[in-house]
Amino acid sequence: MSIKIPKRVTTALINSLGAGVVPRVGLEHIAVGREKEVTALLQDLDNIGEGGGAFRFIVGRYGAGKSFILQLIRNYAMERGFVVADADLSPERRLVGASGHGVATYRELMQNLSTKIRPDGSALTPILEGWINGIQNQVAQATGMRPNDEGFDDKVETKIIEAIKETEGLVHGFAFATVITTYWRGYRGDDDSKKTAALRWLKADFANKIEAKSLLGVRDIIEDDSWYDYIKILAKFVADIGYKGLIILLDEAVHLYKISHSISRQNNYDKLLAIFNDTMQGKAEHLGIYIGGTPNFLEDSKRGLFNDLAWKRRTTKSRFTKGFQDTSSPVFQLEALTESEILLLFQRLSNVHAVHYSTEKSLTNDELKMFMQEVINRLGANALLTPGEVVRDFVSVLNVLQQNQDLTITKLLHSSGFTLTANSKVTKIDDSEFAEFTL
Repeated sequence: MSIKIPKRVTTALINSLGAGVVPRVGLEHIAVGREKEVTALLQDLDNIGEGGGAFRFIVGRYGAGKSFILQLIRNYAMERGFVVADADLSPERRLVGASGHGVATYRELMQNLSTKIRPDGSALTPILEGWINGIQNQVAQATGMRPNDEGFDDKVETKIIEAIKETEGLVHGFAFATVITTYWRGYRGDDDSKKTAALRWLKADFANKIEAKSLLGVRDIIEDDSWYDYIKILAKFVADIGYKGLIILLDEAVHLYKISHSISRQNNYDKLLAIFNDTMQGKAEHLGIYIGGTPNFLEDSKRGLFNDLAWKRRTTKSRFTKGFQDTSSPVFQLEALTESEILLLFQRLSNVHAVHYSTEKSLTNDELKMFMQEVINRLGANALLTPGEVVRDFVSVLNVLQQNQDLTITKLLHSSGFTLTANSKVTKIDDSEFAEFTL
């Protein structure tokens, strides 16, 4: 094959797609379509890097590519020098909730905090220590002093306090600055207890304010009603210490739509609205927030965001742009890929598969068209053709063909044992109130 992809990347692609989940790496090798959306998202990153904010809903039906787009944003952002954090919303992780549901989302984001050199999460400690090491190097170069010289740590501390001073003016910023200073002093004095306490606080692991006051000298802890304020502080902080900004990715927003208690659901929508207003009005610096959800989450007039007139006014499509995608809008409606785009996706998957197994035997264009026609025949010509419905089947076909070298795709498709996994799931588009629920 002409393309060269590391084995660890092809392994992740094949294993993830074969299991029906979005891979973390290698997306650029299989991405098709969405050129306008990607261009707009890259423009977002430029704006955020210059100090702006961004908020987008990535909306599409199951299998349309929401998670794929969010993962693509994640990879592009890390490559461009951003700190990225992602989380899936769930019954236990919301934006607000009586049982700490909001702070549970914050904890998940901190667990998944990632950078280019730490792409798999848990990047908080490397971020802090990399920053401290950078300041130490600056002081050494500027003064000619060595780390063990008397007065060296004092100069480093002066620069650290200068670097975090701007966060003090933000809501809860003084507590954040105090905790960062405590982390530095633990680092300076080889005091692991101070560093551990600071990290626990930053990850929202303190159960009460008394413990925080005792160990860190601060009266605040990160709670359900304040976690987003600390996201804004963190965005400002990482930008001040050399990163481009902070990107927050929240998928599965349908779980907000599924909240049965109307007041709880509305409280979450109100919190989301406050976050939206903050970023769109320029109150949040160097911060981008991307939310993945289904059409019902957005448009349902009884349970979705459109039930709230404030949300409907902000996110409904302009009456003058019907039939067109406005990529500057806060809502990206992901349309189904065209048949030619699905065919290109199959071609790229076939190439990746051949590279992984070090074989020249990639499916021909005619064979790919044959598989495409079989998909259309079995799902029905009017069915919504989404990548999520066909990719897993296609990877399975590639695996079986690789494992049975004498087998052809024609024989496989017409064998009695071949069925599409999505065949029973998609026969028509369901726009009912309960379309997103499964029993």
